[in-house]
Amino acid sequence: MKEINLKNKVFKQYIHKDEIDCIIEEISKKINQSKIQNPYFLGILDGSFIFASDLIRKIQIPNTQISFVKLTSYEGIESTGTVKELIGLKEDISNRNIIILEDIIDTGNTILEVFKSLEKYNVLSISVATLLMKPDVYNKDIEINFIGKKIPNDFVVGYGMDFNENGRNLPHIYKLKK
Repeated sequence: MKEINLKNKVFKQYIHKDEIDCIIEEISKKINQSKIQNPYFLGILDGSFIFASDLIRKIQIPNTQISFVKLTSYEGIESTGTVKELIGLKEDISNRNIIILEDIIDTGNTILEVFKSLEKYNVLSISVATLLMKPDVYNKDIEINFIGKKIPNDFVVGYGMDFNENGRNLPHIYKLKK
């Protein structure tokens, strides 16, 4: 489908699933080549679950684990500017190299909140891997180590990302048609 309608908004196909597969392959190669030892992948729900699933199967580093935390900052197509933690981390991640998995990074508010939450653990390092990044609106000093694709500040849906909880199941990524 080249266009879809979700909740009376029209979205047009933006990134085909084949391109998404190539992006994930590149991110996994970079992580595998990074020589990060004892990695603990931390997916940010809900959006990153498909990305995390596809990526983790390509990671070839021994002693790899994955878990998820659920955070939210969007209402509709707008960021609320505040991040609310809904489900927290329960595992012991001390002395681990954390790799945060995000579907998309825009302002960086969620990443900043995750970094603050991880301060209480005795982790060795924190890296960030994201499928998509909006560099025009990113305004934090946190380095994003593994970037799949940089995109303009368009609202996107599909491949785990949603519009009011709709569209996560779409295999392609669509952007809001203006």
